Amino acid sequence: MQAIGERLREARMRQGLDISELEASTKIRAKYLRALENDEFGMLPGSTYVKSFLRTYAEQLGLDAQLLVEEYRAQHEPRGEGELQAYVPPARREPAVGGGPPVFGPGTLIAGGVVLLLVVFAVIGLASGGKSHTHKAATAPKHKPHPARPKPRPQPAVAPTTVSLKVVPTESTYVCTDDGAGHTQFEGIINSPKTFSGKRVRLNLGRSSANLVVDGKPYSFTRTASAVGFDFSPGGKNKVLPPGQRPCGG
Repeated sequence: MQAIGERLREARMRQGLDISELEASTKIRAKYLRALENDEFGMLPGSTYVKSFLRTYAEQLGLDAQLLVEEYRAQHEPRGEGELQAYVPPARREPAVGGGPPVFGPGTLIAGGVVLLLVVFAVIGLASGGKSHTHKAATAPKHKPHPARPKPRPQPAVAPTTVSLKVVPTESTYVCTDDGAGHTQFEGIINSPKTFSGKRVRLNLGRSSANLVVDGKPYSFTRTASAVGFDFSPGGKNKVLPPGQRPCGG
């Protein structure tokens, strides 16, 4: 069976994502993400953190998070150690038939005397403590309750004003982008990942075999044998562009 970390690493590389990008989108430190990809689960604070980080990372990469967590539990989660064993009292020795009464040694008598003294001191302490507590309760000044402080009003969420688009080609791919107002940002053939950003990004993609990452998240779309076009706006307001409405006359 393929290792958990190897599946995470392959999924990330297929999407052309860097550890730093996933650190920002998952809020998990990069060294912990690398530890998950290397199956170095001992570098994390504990198995609870491993399962939580593993679930978040797998969901971000589009993998079956529950399956990976169950595999971790079966293969790597440490078994419970140091559990207290139930106390089993020693077998009681029955007196011999016809024997005399039990004989108590000096140690037993001393232990009994100590227990008796402790019981007496405990009773005296409870009695004196009860009287002192009653006296303090009767003489303690009464405090006026403080008025409740008003709860702060929640600040409204700030809507994003820009969008980020990353094109990850799997082969040489024609790309043309503009700002939605007809001003071309880029036109050409790319062989490696390239990122575009702005208040609006329109895309004309020559081959739909390339992968798209919008605001740090993989963007799914229908693959076709011909060129495709998209219009990306802040806040996930994205749409498909038909032929004739794409950048560069596409």
